[in-house]
Amino acid sequence: MLPFPGIAMGCDYNPEQWDPSVWREDVALMQEAGVGFVTLGVFSWAWLEPTPDEYDFAWFDEVLGLLHDAGIAVDLATATASPPPWLTTSHPEVLPVDVEGRTLWQGSRQSWCPSSPVFRDHALQLVGELARRYGNHPAVKLWHVSNELGCHVVRCYCDVSAAAFRRWLVGRYGSVDKLNDAWGTAFWSQRYSSFDEVLPPRLTPTISNPSHELDFSRFSSDALLDHYRAERDVLRQLSPDVPVTTNLMVNPRQHGTDYFRWAPQMDLVSQDHYIDTRLPRPRAEQAFSDDLTRGVAGGAPWMLMESATSAVNWQPVNPAKKPGELLLDSLRHVARGADTVGFFQWRASRAGAEKYHSALVPHAGPDSARFREVVELGGQLQKLGEVAGSRVEADVALLVDWEAWWACDLGSHPSCQVRYMDAALRWHRAVTEVGATADVVHPSADLSGYKLVIVPTLYLCTDETAAALQAYVEGGGHVLVTYFSGIVDEHDHVRLGGYPGAFRDLLGVRTEEFAPLMPGVTVALDDGSTADVWTELLEARDAEVVARYTDGPLPGTPALTRRAVGDGAAWYLATWLDDEATAALADRLTREAGVTRLDAPQPGLEVVRRGRYLFVLNRGDLPASVPATGVDLLTGDRADGELRVAAGAAAVIKSDEG
Repeated sequence: MLPFPGIAMGCDYNPEQWDPSVWREDVALMQEAGVGFVTLGVFSWAWLEPTPDEYDFAWFDEVLGLLHDAGIAVDLATATASPPPWLTTSHPEVLPVDVEGRTLWQGSRQSWCPSSPVFRDHALQLVGELARRYGNHPAVKLWHVSNELGCHVVRCYCDVSAAAFRRWLVGRYGSVDKLNDAWGTAFWSQRYSSFDEVLPPRLTPTISNPSHELDFSRFSSDALLDHYRAERDVLRQLSPDVPVTTNLMVNPRQHGTDYFRWAPQMDLVSQDHYIDTRLPRPRAEQAFSDDLTRGVAGGAPWMLMESATSAVNWQPVNPAKKPGELLLDSLRHVARGADTVGFFQWRASRAGAEKYHSALVPHAGPDSARFREVVELGGQLQKLGEVAGSRVEADVALLVDWEAWWACDLGSHPSCQVRYMDAALRWHRAVTEVGATADVVHPSADLSGYKLVIVPTLYLCTDETAAALQAYVEGGGHVLVTYFSGIVDEHDHVRLGGYPGAFRDLLGVRTEEFAPLMPGVTVALDDGSTADVWTELLEARDAEVVARYTDGPLPGTPALTRRAVGDGAAWYLATWLDDEATAALADRLTREAGVTRLDAPQPGLEVVRRGRYLFVLNRGDLPASVPATGVDLLTGDRADGELRVAAGAAAVIKSDEG
């Protein structure tokens, strides 16, 4: 359970940006809006420690007191996200270095090397001071380490990082001979005679060793995790009764940090999410990110630390949200497992890089349509308090692995058009649009409770994952594996004997050679569908051919196969189907597997069951009807067998059956 009651609405609060005369007005407006928690101090280091070893907590004391008196809980940040200028000036060695050897200087945010012992010492000193002073403060309900770790500086290539990387490799491999074997250094005379010869994969004359790149991705994720743990351990020692988290960036654009490895180190999983209007289907991406966050959390409820009330500031064009979108976007998070709805930030800044980022109180002030919409949202969320702690129900699992992502998106592959997250997003959207719900989980997750498992482009696959999927299908499960899956092992070594490597026996197929398509080229299938990006010379050895190519480089070759295994089935999709064909296959797969879903889905309709609560979000243009019996927590209206939801509206039905 999260440390805030009900479905709490919250926000980042940065009082140092405003004259103290504004603080009391802020707190009064927070109460009007129904704000239940604020995240305090994220970027406050330069104000809390204005000069080395000299602290100013008086203003912080006042703000915490005001919030506590108003009944507003505090998620207290350690303020270590951005070091103050005095630190980077006196210790420039803490600054990060990019792959081309360029120093990333002070003047923005997060200008620090994750492996720097100098930065670590200063950061932990500040964390200790905060924990000793506020660890027992009645307002403090949660500790918030740093900020968005893994979002900005993830990989540092400086000499300090190089030394830390070598230590990490010693711990992983033990001997340089094992390192050479894992990295395949017989190729291009890359054999190492000592760990001391190893560097980060800096800019090279031509293609870097992909196994080297893969291990550096693992190391970089672990280096940030190690920093998180260091701060967390100080907090646990000095403030043991307050849980600790950090706001992750779990989405298909932030691939630098393996959050599945992070979650066990956190007392609760917290996430930031912002709608990216550059994407063709930004709300589908939000749903995917929420389901992946829930997967990272092991199915448990999670905390939405930040989102946006309206526009952001970091896209080429930043459109405002339309009336009603704030509610629907917020309820989508809750439907998919969030027990809080937080925003950046309370009051829109007058200056700085994010001054045009939306806030709960916009530049126009509280006398504005946006603030009135925020107040309305706060009231609606308060009606959903009993939903907190319940779990989302899903019959479908979609497998995602950061290590497979890192390996798949490296260069020198058969086609640069194959990007790891593309298939995951498309198949998640297809399942969602037929009215089913998918958990997005790690390949090592327990799959026994799912009726259908989708394995999109799992390029890197361990023997354990292959065996688990085999056992799942033999136990009556249904699985779909898409192309470029099972190709390499954990060292990025090709599995010999024919593709798709780890899954040949399960699928009953074998491919001798890939035949990727040039950009813009499409192929036709004999079931009337079209595809692009990828084909392969596939042989169905022990599988039924469901569809074949009718043209392209491989006419007559299987494109889609199905192998019956007892009561289960293993499907292989060897191409990139168009949207219509993907939707048709998702419809067939979910029906055949007996997945709980809508009988008649319609565009823009999302239905998710969270415990006994049915969330129905209609972002389509037409009214929608779904079967439901119970009371709508938002309106108090009752549904007896059928629920009708207007276009752009939502309902949360508490089922009569507990």
